[in-house]
Amino acid sequence: MPSQAKAFAAQSATTPLAPFSFERRDPLPTDVAIDIAYCGVCHSDLHTARGEWHGTVFPCVPGHEIVGRVTAIGDEVTKFAVGDVVGVGCMVDSCGTCPSCTDGEEQYCTTTGFVGTYNGRDRHSGGHTLGGYSDKIVVDQHFVLKIAHAEPDLAAVAPLLCAGITTYSPLKHWGAGPGRKVGVVGLGGLGHMGVKIAAAMGAHVVAFTTSPSKIDDAKTLGAHEVVVSRNPDEMAAHAGSFDMILNTVAAAHDLDAFTSLLKRDGPLVLVGVPEHPHPSPNVGNLIFQRRAIAGSLIGGIAETQEMLDFCAEHGLTADIEMIPIQQIEAAYDRMVKSDVKYRFVIDMASLAG
Repeated sequence: MPSQAKAFAAQSATTPLAPFSFERRDPLPTDVAIDIAYCGVCHSDLHTARGEWHGTVFPCVPGHEIVGRVTAIGDEVTKFAVGDVVGVGCMVDSCGTCPSCTDGEEQYCTTTGFVGTYNGRDRHSGGHTLGGYSDKIVVDQHFVLKIAHAEPDLAAVAPLLCAGITTYSPLKHWGAGPGRKVGVVGLGGLGHMGVKIAAAMGAHVVAFTTSPSKIDDAKTLGAHEVVVSRNPDEMAAHAGSFDMILNTVAAAHDLDAFTSLLKRDGPLVLVGVPEHPHPSPNVGNLIFQRRAIAGSLIGGIAETQEMLDFCAEHGLTADIEMIPIQQIEAAYDRMVKSDVKYRFVIDMASLAG
């Protein structure tokens, strides 16, 4: 029989998240059932729950940064056992057969698109997927990740399932490492992980911030240098010197200031989707040094596992503030004001309260 799940859900774009119950499916042969211990809070959760992105299906149970423990497995599951500590990230399904899926890049599935952990089309129920702001979830084993971090770190591991892989994937793809100068723009949930991961990869990391008050924080996270991007002299001092720049800012802004800092062939990689388009860039800035403006989504399942293992090996976790689920609306309001260092994580034990 399907199991009853407790959760918090938005019933509409204008109503606050509130207690909600629904049924999770019994594990199918390749499914893993998970009791959720922690769920990170992503800006995508807020945008979806509040209807700021088109296409939200209600009731909406957000959450795609999930860490928990396996409670049951299907008969054909070979990768996991009851009691394992596992994670679930931004996707729970894809077509499995298109070129992207067969290449292990399920996030770029070209047939159906990847199925989001919430607000995606659930091919099992015929409805839509309901995410990690709940006490349990059932996911096909292919989309479940192994967690190697120690028990005290598990809450801070949760944001790695989105913020970690969103920054790890482009840093790896464009070759961050020893002898490379890498810029990271923004010091929010994504940016703070970008700084940590790029530094652990061995790159020379320069953090860009609009706020001088964040200089010490950026250095604590691992930045070798910090540039206040509103200071034209500081920006000019780095002209033409970066192998790549990872831009995590999700607000529309002038990209030319950063493309001019790239070496020949250097990419400015965007991972934030602004509400309004960026101003049109100066094409000459790109043409005359063969620079590129590129984008990157999350990572495939194999790469997400690689990221988790890398972070465990290097002792990397997110900097978090733990909250009970009952404070989620207050957390959303604080996120809008950038009033968090650097990621909220929900203690799912609070659902029992």
